[in-house]
Amino acid sequence: MLTARFPARYDHLRAISAFVLDAIKDSPFDDRQRYAIDLAVDEACSNVIDHAYGGEDRGEIRILLDLNERGLKITIQDDGEPFDPACVAEPDLTSPLETRCERGLGLFLIREMMDEAVYDFSCPGVNQLTLVKYFTPSKITEENDRPN
Repeated sequence: MLTARFPARYDHLRAISAFVLDAIKDSPFDDRQRYAIDLAVDEACSNVIDHAYGGEDRGEIRILLDLNERGLKITIQDDGEPFDPACVAEPDLTSPLETRCERGLGLFLIREMMDEAVYDFSCPGVNQLTLVKYFTPSKITEENDRPN
């Protein structure tokens, strides 16, 4: 298990990305899966800064990585305001862009990019998002490789 702590700042998102990508550089993930992992982690950490802490420099983001024979488990922890994913409506992806809600795509994106995304608030004062990506082909890879 690899662990790291980062200040909850936008200029540290690149360091978080480097930490995650370095950990999986020799794994069986293909480029699309690595990109999906990186995008999901970036979105999740941006949400921590924006929503849990309400801005920069108000806390830290802890990342725990567990790379095993089945895939990767990423745990993202913060001490900010709790987030209830059940309160987020599914985004409307069919209406014209100018009528869509500005927010709400982050959770959708995270769920689409990863095989599992589980929020846990069982430890008082700690928010935890666990993301899992298996080595088997991802949903995105399968959809993009399907013949038309």
